[in-house]
Amino acid sequence: MDKVMVINGSPRAPKSNSKRYAEIFIQKCKLETEYCYITKENHVELCKKMNAFSHVLFVFPLYADGIPMTLLNFLKTLEANPLKSKPTISVLVNCGFIECAQNNVAIEMINLFCKYNHYTSGSSLSIGGGEAILDTPFKILVTIKIIKLANSIFKQKYRMFRVTMPLSKKAYLKASTQYWINYGMKNGITEEQMRTMQIEE
Repeated sequence: MDKVMVINGSPRAPKSNSKRYAEIFIQKCKLETEYCYITKENHVELCKKMNAFSHVLFVFPLYADGIPMTLLNFLKTLEANPLKSKPTISVLVNCGFIECAQNNVAIEMINLFCKYNHYTSGSSLSIGGGEAILDTPFKILVTIKIIKLANSIFKQKYRMFRVTMPLSKKAYLKASTQYWINYGMKNGITEEQMRTMQIEE
């Protein structure tokens, strides 16, 4: 029976937006799913567990134009512990930029891992404005794309999907700047302090 192992590769997985995206996927997926997240200690355990799944979905945020170190270290362990059965690997990646294309390199990194380690590359969903979109009326756009992602895995008709907020760069920059100013104020940090390179005394 086909099953999907959803693996959260965010460095702050328990409180991450990646977890929220994974929860939507699990709600909408027609296949049996199991959610896991990567820690420093559970790499080998996750590798062993992957043998029981036909599909793996890596969910993670963009870090420095690539995959986060949390996920990278896990992939190194997976490469050193090859599986008996090779699940199809799909990707859901989000970034703080409004342009979905910012995620392209991270997706290609996973595809390259699949190529050299003999895994089938599945579908991908690239989300722009991923830090904010779930808390806006545009959440419905993400949900629709996640449903399409889930259905493509279910039908094994793999595709690339993209979604972002339908805003101009200028409007997005204005809204995101105001968000961080308000966030700083909640933590006792002024806008002037946030605009400096000084991060600690």
